[in-house]
Amino acid sequence: MSLISADELAARLALPDAAARVRVADVRWYLGQPDAGRAAYDAGHVPAAVFVDLDADLSAPDGYGAPGRHPLPTPRAFRQRLEQLGVGSDDFVVAYDDAGGTVAARLWWMLDDLGHRGGAAVLDGGIQAWAAAGHELTAAAATARPARLELAGSWSKVIARPELAARLDQVTLLDARAPERYRGEIEPVDPVAGHIPGALSAPTAANLDERGRFLPRDDLWARYAALGPAGRPVVTSCGSGVTACHNALAMRLCGLPDPILYAGSYSDWTRSGMPVATGPEPGAL
Repeated sequence: MSLISADELAARLALPDAAARVRVADVRWYLGQPDAGRAAYDAGHVPAAVFVDLDADLSAPDGYGAPGRHPLPTPRAFRQRLEQLGVGSDDFVVAYDDAGGTVAARLWWMLDDLGHRGGAAVLDGGIQAWAAAGHELTAAAATARPARLELAGSWSKVIARPELAARLDQVTLLDARAPERYRGEIEPVDPVAGHIPGALSAPTAANLDERGRFLPRDDLWARYAALGPAGRPVVTSCGSGVTACHNALAMRLCGLPDPILYAGSYSDWTRSGMPVATGPEPGAL
C-alpha cells in the first residue's frame, strides 16, 4: 500500500496497538519559508504525528545530488534521524503534507528505496482530506519512543548528473515542475530558466483531481504510458529531487515500472553549468 485515505488512516490509528504499528509524519514545507512547516505543525496536526523537516531530515547539503538544493542524505544519517523520531523497522509510516503529496512523497520514496520492512504510504489529499473527513487535529507534539530501524546501506534507483548527461538519448526524462517553469517563462529559485534538453513536461498537478487527490489508476496509467516509449528507462526529475518523487508514486500506483530518480534534478544541472532548453518542446540533446 503506497496510498492511504484519511478514513483508512483513522481506522488504523484507532486500533489498540496502533502506536506500535503506525507512525505518522507531517512533512509540510514551503519554498523560501524555512520555519513555516514547523509552525504549521505546531498550530495543528494529525494526532501522534511527528514533524519531519525536508531540509534538515530528508536532505543533506553535501549529499547525493549536490550541488542541487535537496541532495539525499546518507542512508545511515536518514536512518538515525528516523530512529530519533521513533520510527522502527516494523512501523507502517504514513506521510502527509498540504500540497497534494508533493513533499510527502519524498519520505515515501526514501523509505521505499531503502527497503523499509514496515512499508510507507502517502495520505491521499493530505491534511485537508483528514480535516474534511471530520477527524481531529491536535497541537500536542508527539512523544518519540525508542526505535530500531533497519534500512539498506545505499540508494538504488538513482542516477547522477554525469551518467544522465551521457544517457539523455537513451532514457525518457520527465520534468515534474510546473509548465511555466519547464518552458522557462519564470524561474523563482534556480540559476537559469528552462529545462534539461530532451526532458518532457510532466507536472505533478496532472496526477491529481480537483480535490488534490490522486487520479484513478487507469487515468494515471494512460498519462504515463503516453509520455514515453514502452520499455525505455524513465528518469524522474524536478527542481531539487523532491516533487519528482510524486511522479514516482503515481507510476507505482498505476502499475508501471519504477522510474529512476535524478536526485540533484534541475538545480544540480544548472548549478553545474549544463546546457538548458526553453519553450514547450523538449529541445535538442
